[in-house]
Order: sequence, then C-alpha cells, then structure tokens
Amino acid sequence: MGTSLLSLLLVFLSFVELSRGSTIGVCYGRNADDLPTPDKVAQLIQVHQIKYVRIYDSNVQVLKAFANTGVELMIGIPNSDLLYFSQFQSNADTWMKNSILPYYPTTKITYITVGAEVTESPANISALVVPAMVNVLNALKKVGLHKKIKVSSTHSLGVLSRSFPPSAGAFSSKFASFLKPMLEFMVENQSPFMIDIYPYYAYRDSPSNVSLDYALFSSTSTEVIDPNTGLVYTNMFDAQLDAIFFALMALNFRTLKIMVTETGWPSKGSPREKAANPDNAQTYNTNLIRHVINDTGTPAKPGEEIDVYIFSLFNENRKPGLESERNWGMFYPDQTSVYSLDLTGKGNVDMVTGANITSSNGGGWWCIASSSASQAVLQNGLDWACGPGNVDCSAVQPSQPCFQPDTLVSHASFVFNSYFQQNGATDVACSFGGAGVKVNKNPSYDQCLYMTGNKTTVANSTATKASSDAYRGIPMWSTTRVLAVVFLSLSLLITRVGV
Repeated sequence: MGTSLLSLLLVFLSFVELSRGSTIGVCYGRNADDLPTPDKVAQLIQVHQIKYVRIYDSNVQVLKAFANTGVELMIGIPNSDLLYFSQFQSNADTWMKNSILPYYPTTKITYITVGAEVTESPANISALVVPAMVNVLNALKKVGLHKKIKVSSTHSLGVLSRSFPPSAGAFSSKFASFLKPMLEFMVENQSPFMIDIYPYYAYRDSPSNVSLDYALFSSTSTEVIDPNTGLVYTNMFDAQLDAIFFALMALNFRTLKIMVTETGWPSKGSPREKAANPDNAQTYNTNLIRHVINDTGTPAKPGEEIDVYIFSLFNENRKPGLESERNWGMFYPDQTSVYSLDLTGKGNVDMVTGANITSSNGGGWWCIASSSASQAVLQNGLDWACGPGNVDCSAVQPSQPCFQPDTLVSHASFVFNSYFQQNGATDVACSFGGAGVKVNKNPSYDQCLYMTGNKTTVANSTATKASSDAYRGIPMWSTTRVLAVVFLSLSLLITRVGV
C-alpha cells in the first residue's frame, strides 16, 4: 500500500512538472566591459526568483556560478563556432566532455541553441546549422542526456517573407534548403522552434502604420482583424507570434512548440528613437509578463502555454549600432534597476491593506518581509542584501537595536527596507523574489528605526558596520537547519506511506 501511494505521488509530481504553465525567463548577455561577476549575477537572479536564464555561449565561469541554484539554463553555440561543430562528430563530443559534463547536473542545463539568428548573419552559414545540431544531439545521446537537454536554434522574424496578416505568415523561400531539415529535426526530437520577437522595431521603423499602444500591449481601442480568419488582434506580439504559427502550419509543422527566446523594449535611444524610454520599457515588459503568465495564448492558439525570455538582464555597453542597442537591460551594471518591474506579474501586496501596489512613492513607503515567504527565500534575500547588495546589516546583529525579535522575518524586514531605500524605493528594489512587500506604515519599533528615503535612522551610535562576509544569514536559520527541516519532512512522508 505504501509503495502504491509513493508511486501515485511521483506520478502527480510528474504531472505538475509537465503542466507548469507558461514561463518567463531572462537573457543574460555579456557584451559589456562593466558587468558584475557571474557569481554576483547568479545571486541577483536568485533574489528576483528568476528560474529561467539564457546565455549565448558555454562560459565556464557562468556555468559554475549557476551551480546548485535550480535555475534552468539555456546555453548557446555562437555562429562563429558552427563550422567547428558541423565538421566532425569528434568536435561535438570533445565539447560535450569539456564544457557540459563537468557541470551537469549541478548546473541545470536544459537547452542548447546551435547558432543564433543565422539568417541575419552576413556570412552564408545557414547550411552549417543542421549538421552542427545533429552532431550536438549525437554527443548528448552518447552520454544519455538527449532527453533532458533539447537542441534547437534561434531565429529572427526575418526568417519570414510575410508576416501580415498573421494567417498569411510564410517562411522565405531563400531559407528553404536549411529550414525544412531543421524543422524535421525539431519534430523528431521534440525540440521547440525558437523565435526572437521585437514589436519595438516594427513601431520604430513604421510609426505611421503601427500604433504605439498596439506595440506596448496597451491598446484599448486599436484592433487589427485578420481578413482571412476573422481573428482579432489587440497587440503586435500576438500577431507576430501567430505569423510564425501559420508559417509552420503551411509547411505541415503545426504541432511544433514555439518558444520566444528574445523580446523586450529599450529604455534609451538615439534622437530618432523617441519610443525608447524607461516608461515604455516598463509598460511593455510588465504587460508582456502578465499576458504570458495568465496563459492567455494568442488568437490563433488561445490558452497555449508560451515560454518567453526577456531581453535583457543588463545594459551592454559594447554592443554596436544605435544607442538603443546598448540599453535593453532591466538592470544597470551596478545591479540597480533601470525601471520598476515585477517579474512575477502579480505585483507586490501591501500587508496592511491587502491592495496591489504598482508604483513607488519615495519615503512614504517601506519594504518589509512577507510573513508567508519561505525560510529559504527569506534567507537567500538576506544573504544577498548583506553581501552583493551592500546593505549595512550590523543593526540586526546580537546586542544591536534590531536584533530582537530574533526571527528571520524580522531581520529580513529591516535589511530589505534598507536595500529598498538605498535603491530608489522602487518596486523592483522590494521584490526579493516575491518575499518583499511594500507598506505605507512605518515599521520602526523601540530603538529599531527603519531607514526612510536616504536617511539612516538606526539609533545606536556604537553599532559598527558589518562586513559583507560577517553576515551571511542568522545562525539559527542556517542552510544546515533548512536542509534538516527538508530531510525531516521527507522522513515523515516516507514513514506515513510505509516505504
């Protein structure tokens, strides 16, 4: 009986994993000379509870930084390496041995992209993509990872010869020689078709024909009706995504899953790029996240689960081109936010009123830890704030004014608020992976005075600044204790089911 219960539990957990719904990930580009180290980036990503990250190579330091984080990583083989991977199977085998196996599964690699937007490359490299994909897949098969790590390649919308109306979406005939075998490869190996979608460019290049609200998911009056299907579109993202779907359907690949591996909006641009500003970037990404996590789907595929990666984590100062190309990031290199963005799509909740809070109000708001957040999430946020977040955490040390009550949620509240106030009192500065909530009632008590605006108000002149290494969490809530609780819970479960 116990074994049967455990089997049912495992089946249920497998079902939950398969039915996880749409997901939001982030692209971690590194074409810059002023970015934080990969270990600090991994900590930032964990604080904001980002579960899916795309990188564009297989950098060893990045792979090491994401070990034991639980973050699912999409890694890439750059276009410059396609010839190497396509020539000989042994090249892919060697790469697998040196670049993947030493880090997997500690680093949770789930996708390998072979080439990126090859149709946009000035060099004629499209013919190399499928042979390289085959060699990478064979290398995965040799080590038994072909069902756990999927192989694909990313494309720009330029792969289409026509995208409007969406039902007329069609792939360009000049790419047919490599697209057909690639699509057959994807179907055979259950790999997704990966597309990069940017409504921003459509608006920038044709503002007289494209409404800004339509591009930003903000349209309340603009509707575009597909004359062939009668489907109604209220945003450009859906229209572009459905154009891909109809193009695939025209080639009889309608069952192929589509994944959006890049989309976003720049926060700054050249004089001719007036739509590139923080407000529009915030609006686009906020609406995108809500649209995706609600499993809205598209007019052609309502309710369809879509995995989307936002471009990009950081501004990248070495990218060529117009000013906007260097300003797609959600964060500046110093890890402060470019604009407020809630990656959960749910908004922070005021614990006092229960109301959703979507805007900041300077010193009139404080940030505290949610009493419903898990111990692990609180501890992770606390560790990050007291380390890379550069918060002075001395006030929550023993004998200091904010040490009592000696609980994780109390200590985290003080630390979260300090970080929040030091970083502009924005929504994103109070995120902490959903563990932070904004309140408009001062949480100060006794001699523990919470920071307001840029003023530190802790009343204890003898408090000394703790170094980032001196505070790595409260001893009573150590990682060991958290693990002990987990193991105890597992033991109780096994005992109850009689295994």
